[in-house]
Amino acid sequence: MVYIPRSAPRGALLVGTVAVLGLLTACGNGEDVHGNPPITASGTAAPARDGKSGSASASVSVPSDSASASAPAATGSPRPTAASTGGATAPPVATTASGSRCHTSELGAAVGRNDPGAGQENFPVVLTNRSGRTCTLRGYPGAAFVNGSGGQLGADPRREPGSTVTVTLRPGQSAWTGLTFSNPGVSGAKQATPAALLVTPPDERDPLKVTWSGGPVPVSGNSSSVRLTVLGPGTGP
Repeated sequence: MVYIPRSAPRGALLVGTVAVLGLLTACGNGEDVHGNPPITASGTAAPARDGKSGSASASVSVPSDSASASAPAATGSPRPTAASTGGATAPPVATTASGSRCHTSELGAAVGRNDPGAGQENFPVVLTNRSGRTCTLRGYPGAAFVNGSGGQLGADPRREPGSTVTVTLRPGQSAWTGLTFSNPGVSGAKQATPAALLVTPPDERDPLKVTWSGGPVPVSGNSSSVRLTVLGPGTGP
């Protein structure tokens, strides 16, 4: 408490009181009593939650000569989270790429004209893209001769060695594989005349059924192997 003599003038009393109040105020609000002005930071404080004060999130402009100015800036955009989007993040959406493999339902199959030679029968088996999108085929198809009841005739065809390539088919375009076997009338193998040829596109389970009009095929005995070549672009050699 400051003692003011009764003999002091009224003006001096008022000046002293103001000075004391000023000193007390400076000590309570964090100001520098030595005359240095406070540092002001511009930013946005987070709103209080449930009537309680929340933590402030401020964006402070730091002078270029400060230590933090040498820190590298973050690159890229942060991944969205439930907090940043205001709720749960959306699940990924499944999409189909335009260049994914051709499915059985998107293809048509046909057997081309025989090109015989040296006791061999050579048929091109053609797969055509009937869909409205671009798709791909790669490798060997599956094939099997069947009778009218759907029973398989002979063993599965063997694969001729060859370099596999990815064949890109736009709508209406085709790829082909060579179906080759020895003429059973020449080789002496047991023969049968199929009702149809089942063709399964690479990496698919469901076959395409093509009516067979190529005559008898070997089903057992010597020289009864049926062979397939790797798929290539086009409808034949």
